[in-house]
Amino acid sequence: MADTHENVFLFVPNIIGYGRIFLAILSCWFMTTNFSVAIWCYIISGFLDALDGHAARFLNQSSKFGAMLDMLTDRCATACLLITLSLFYPRWIFLFQMSTAIDIASHWLHLHSSTMSGAASHKTIDLSGNPILHFYYTSRPFLFFMCGGNELFYCMLYVCHFTIGPSLFGIGLWQVLCILSAPIALAKACISLVHLVTAAQNMASLDAAERGALGEEAKKTS
Repeated sequence: MADTHENVFLFVPNIIGYGRIFLAILSCWFMTTNFSVAIWCYIISGFLDALDGHAARFLNQSSKFGAMLDMLTDRCATACLLITLSLFYPRWIFLFQMSTAIDIASHWLHLHSSTMSGAASHKTIDLSGNPILHFYYTSRPFLFFMCGGNELFYCMLYVCHFTIGPSLFGIGLWQVLCILSAPIALAKACISLVHLVTAAQNMASLDAAERGALGEEAKKTS
């Protein structure tokens, strides 16, 4: 029988999450002054994202708070990096703005619709009606590849502002990684748009179901 007095804030995956937040804040502090410290803090925070998920499943400590904490940490960290990229590459500020808006809106609405429908996480909602999202969330290697590739693109774009890295046939290694990961970041943005549309449809379905239930109840009492 589960302990009804458990402190969710002290769940191991959530403690890992607090560590991720600290590293993300540290990364933000150094983003314009020390790119080495900033990028390592950012990358370690990202890898801990996978660790807290494993800890939650292994220790049976999944929670709605943890899911929200995890999602918000990811979104805020990426948004802060994109704000910095907007300063470094002002010509592309509109693309960074749109990327930030799509990323935050799609994930927030998707997590909200998941919570409203009773799922503990946006990654466990029934997505069988959408083959793209179904494959995205049921194939962990593909999910890791897409998320990792997306973060790699932004991280390499950030690092390239300071250094292009070791030269390979006249082009810097970080530039090569940036170019190779760019299509992944574009595909991830498209998936986020699908996220947004699907989540909106889910919310509309929940609204329709609630209104239908209220209508049936009103008929019974009239």
